[in-house]
Amino acid sequence: MTRPTASLIEGDGIGPEIAAATVRAVEAAGGQVTWERVDAGAGAVDKHKDPLPQATIDSIKQNQLALKGPLATPSGGGYRSVNVTLRQQFDLYANVRPVRTIAGVPSRYTDVDLVIVRENTEDLYAGVEHYVDPRRTAAESIAIITKFGSERVIIYAFEYARRHGRKKITLVHKANILKMSNGLFLDCGRDIAKRYPDIAFDDMIVDATAMKLVLNPERFDVIVTMNLFGDILSDLTAGLVGGLGVAPAANIGSLDSGGCAMFEAVHGTAPDIAGKGIANPTGLMLSAAMLLDYVEQREAGDRLRKGVYAALAAAETRTGDLGGKANTEQYTDAVIRLMR
Repeated sequence: MTRPTASLIEGDGIGPEIAAATVRAVEAAGGQVTWERVDAGAGAVDKHKDPLPQATIDSIKQNQLALKGPLATPSGGGYRSVNVTLRQQFDLYANVRPVRTIAGVPSRYTDVDLVIVRENTEDLYAGVEHYVDPRRTAAESIAIITKFGSERVIIYAFEYARRHGRKKITLVHKANILKMSNGLFLDCGRDIAKRYPDIAFDDMIVDATAMKLVLNPERFDVIVTMNLFGDILSDLTAGLVGGLGVAPAANIGSLDSGGCAMFEAVHGTAPDIAGKGIANPTGLMLSAAMLLDYVEQREAGDRLRKGVYAALAAAETRTGDLGGKANTEQYTDAVIRLMR
């Protein structure tokens, strides 16, 4: 088996703690990955005067594989989101966010098992915005939706559904109001769905989707949508199963640009508990399991997930944020013990 090298961005706040725990768990699961540590985010500003140093970009470009902890992004002023920059820099066009009910994790729901596939490079996050007057009393942001970007993420969603035995795609939009931009996305989806007669297809307006996700999340299987809606709905669906701390994420790049893939924790940096040894590494561990699947080390990925789910099942081995009694080290020890 070829041992891939992955760029490891530990992140800010609790990032170094959960990254260390995740590396331990991956190795214990039998994952064969060489880690190349690089910097990004607020820590990189302090160290390199740059939130995304060229050395980090070069590392990811060389390895075409990355695991990333949470990064701090200032609201309003300051530097632009490193997460968005990385997605655009490496054309990571598909953001994949699976969520499922996990035994032992507090939730109001019992049978959630769905995936959101989010277009990751266009829409309002393309960063095309400006002030419309010299006094900065009004601003304009432009949502860019292209046929190229729409088709490739929708095709990815259908192919993902086939590979993982999923039966239905729901395309989410606001084409009743945004008839050109969202209408283009919807038209692409309807055309592409004809190529996949084995997979059921429907479409839904985004506000109705949000309501139905809360009322009956079991009706959804795979959701494909644009960047802004996907950002919002993926956090909503994480809330259905216990929060962002138990939600993994993958960012998949175009083969035309080298096929880079980045796996990440999607929760915050939690600076209030950084350094206290009580952080929950579940989200990053499950993202690392997705990374192992991606590099065709599926047995190790399944082993890691098995340990995580088993550790989450009991209060003695869950971390405090999930109503448990374990600290980060105790939880990681349990994950490793139970995967065996």
